[in-house]
Amino acid sequence: MLQQSVLEGAESNRRRKERSESMDSGDLPDHVLVVDDDADIRDLLAEYLGQNGIKVTVARDAKEMREVLDGTKPDIIVLDVMMPGEDGLTLCRELRSRSNVPVIMLTARAEEVDRIIGIEMGADDYMGKPFSPRELLARIKGVLRRTRSMPPTLGGAQRVKFAGWTLDSGARHLIGPDGVIVSLSGAEYRLLAVLVEHPNRVLDRNQLMDLTLGREATPFDRSIDVQISRLRNRLNDDAREPRIIKTVRNEGYILAAQVERAD
Repeated sequence: MLQQSVLEGAESNRRRKERSESMDSGDLPDHVLVVDDDADIRDLLAEYLGQNGIKVTVARDAKEMREVLDGTKPDIIVLDVMMPGEDGLTLCRELRSRSNVPVIMLTARAEEVDRIIGIEMGADDYMGKPFSPRELLARIKGVLRRTRSMPPTLGGAQRVKFAGWTLDSGARHLIGPDGVIVSLSGAEYRLLAVLVEHPNRVLDRNQLMDLTLGREATPFDRSIDVQISRLRNRLNDDAREPRIIKTVRNEGYILAAQVERAD
């Protein structure tokens, strides 16, 4: 089923030509690390993404992933959830403890709770199996584009203050009122940066999904709610009576704080 989605013939040749022109112009290709115990999926993605101008490294398990990461830093990781030994959720949590590299999780599980757990572990996006390689490519490009192009907060300031906290857009982390640095995943940073860019303004889930991932929320998609919950936890914001990121019933979320430059 997956093989039917691979581009063939003229389109493949065109992609190869575009890749060659990109390399000739001095641009380095995006580097994707695919971690999946299924050899067919590794081979498929290595071929398809390679045809579309992306450098691909593959790993079949946690051990090989760590070996790759010891020698290089990919731009994004595509990580399977269901693997023997250490599963993808455990590895995602480990990655978040030491890196902010974007992670897209692949899951064969249909339950929404499994996807929510992936977001809670720090994943930037997720896709269910079976999947379309073309859609995965679009997701990869979308996450990378938003990771790299998030505008400097508040008119170009590298640091902004709100509610006693400081958001550093260069280091992409928070600094607490006590001076302690709080790490953020890529998804958490993008969401907080969007809220900081629009203080005291209600943003609904579709707007937040579009601004952070470039797509609308599906009817049962709770990824934004999960990330809001994670941000509140980072900010020590009481979930029952939040003071900083408030819920506006049937409308969305609002950063209820004055934002100012800290530079």
